[in-house]
Amino acid sequence: MKILGIESSSLVASVAVVTDEVVTAEYTVNFKKTHSQTLLPMIDEVCRMIELDLSEIDAIAVSGGPGSFTGLRIGSATAKGLGLALKKPLIHVPTLDAMAYNLYGTSALICPMMDARRNQVYTGVYRFEQEFETVMEPCMMDTRELARELNKYGERVILLGDGVPVNAQILKENLEVPFSFAPAQCSRQRGASVAVLGAVYFTEGKTETAMEHKPDYLRKAQAERELEEAKRQGKVAELAAGHSVGDGSQREGKA
Repeated sequence: MKILGIESSSLVASVAVVTDEVVTAEYTVNFKKTHSQTLLPMIDEVCRMIELDLSEIDAIAVSGGPGSFTGLRIGSATAKGLGLALKKPLIHVPTLDAMAYNLYGTSALICPMMDARRNQVYTGVYRFEQEFETVMEPCMMDTRELARELNKYGERVILLGDGVPVNAQILKENLEVPFSFAPAQCSRQRGASVAVLGAVYFTEGKTETAMEHKPDYLRKAQAERELEEAKRQGKVAELAAGHSVGDGSQREGKA
């Protein structure tokens, strides 16, 4: 079984190939380049290095969100394009699940955190006992609220992701349980984790067609939110204008 993994939910661009239970290649860049410039060349380079013809893969695992709207769309478009061209199924791998998989086997709770701005994060809570378990479903929440939730579990927790350095001081001030921050080599998204978890889902039959796949953003894009706010403000302005006209008519009638 060969699975191609694609990760583009943040600044990190990462692709990997898993053959059976071996990560045969992984290429990761965490730098200021757009994923539209990097993903396809990275896939080409990985295939060249391990002498892989993409027609040999069984499926394409793609980081499905939450995360950067632009990054997720580029990753999704890349995976869908390859899926259609190669006639291969896609595997939707939740980004936070894949991040937690970086710390497979730890006895502590795992809490990936992706920066969502304004002291908010995309997050979830996971643990490994007999198997990979979701303790708290992926969501967006305030960092202080997250700390309160983690305190309720009363267990040691490992935190990882780009939301950690941004909110480190808040976490230190509010966490009452033992905690640590994941080391650099496993603190960010990895294509290998997407591919490995994708392989698990593939054996469980959790695949979708290229046409069915869509990212899970957890919240609306900024442009959509701004448009809705503009419409709301417009309606408020219209109502205000209507009341002003009505008031004026009444005053004129009374006069």
